Amino acid sequence: MADATSKGTILVTGANGKRRSRQYNFRDTVHAPALTAALKRGPAHEHDILALDLTDLHDVRQLAEEINARVSVGEIPPIRALVLNAGFQDFGKQSWTKDGLDTTFAANYLGHWLLTLLLITSIDKEAGRIVIIGSQSHDPEDPRNARGGAFDDPKYKTFVSDAASFDAIAKGEWSPASEDASFRGAFRGGFRRYGAAKLFLIMMQHELQVRLDADPALNKICILGLDPGTMIGGLTRLAPWFIRVLLFKVIYPLVLYMNPDNGPVRPTSRSASDALELAFSIGEEGALPKDKYFDGRTPLETSKEARDPAKRELVWTETVKLTDLQEGKTVLTKWQ
Repeated sequence: MADATSKGTILVTGANGKRRSRQYNFRDTVHAPALTAALKRGPAHEHDILALDLTDLHDVRQLAEEINARVSVGEIPPIRALVLNAGFQDFGKQSWTKDGLDTTFAANYLGHWLLTLLLITSIDKEAGRIVIIGSQSHDPEDPRNARGGAFDDPKYKTFVSDAASFDAIAKGEWSPASEDASFRGAFRGGFRRYGAAKLFLIMMQHELQVRLDADPALNKICILGLDPGTMIGGLTRLAPWFIRVLLFKVIYPLVLYMNPDNGPVRPTSRSASDALELAFSIGEEGALPKDKYFDGRTPLETSKEARDPAKRELVWTETVKLTDLQEGKTVLTKWQ
């Protein structure tokens, strides 16, 4: 059940106009036509459209500093919900950031991790929520991944085992596009890289909740995860014609039309509603709904790897190093 009386700032990264909020983030505010159109159609509400490149950690730091300053002086209320919605999938067209990191890794995980740690100071300490957008791709054992064959090879059943394997994913050296340039190989490789980034984001959900719970000043902040299902959106912009046009603009709309409620393809409006439900939901008997993951609104267990405390600790430690997070830049006590 959602608490409709809650007030505060809602910050959504990669906003597509389907989730109403006070602040929307876009990589480039000039190229946000869907969001602009949705804002014109919907009910009037206070909002800002902010530019952020999640693959540029300097940009992430600048935006976090700006938001923290605005909350500090009362220009905007504390963050009631931080929705880590932005996503990027390269479909075999692998690229790297200016820092030499795999774009898929940086856009889906690293930028979000740093943004979250920096913004904790501005999150509502009594009722704040962090909602991460996950994916079936984070779990090689998810039955929905069988048809694509991305995880058929035993060497791809596990994403990370030590610091070196994490580093290989970060630098795009794990499952690289050069490994198999065929149509199917390119898709599978891109899907695996996307899955690795989503795994790390879900690991962050689990690990950060543990660290928040250990902090008396922050232990009422809840983190929840959502698998939004397959949606017809902008994630396929780099996909080949067969996927981008035939599959997502012809076949999937027909599937959605024939099974609009609980089918394999979901309307963006439903997935957006699911995300908002997590942002404002009230737990059973008033309990805080902490560290839960949902497929839509159905509870779902995350992958075995995501739930491994030792691996979560490893990924966290390496992420701190990679982002060069320094003492005093986050209010989280146990940040290292």
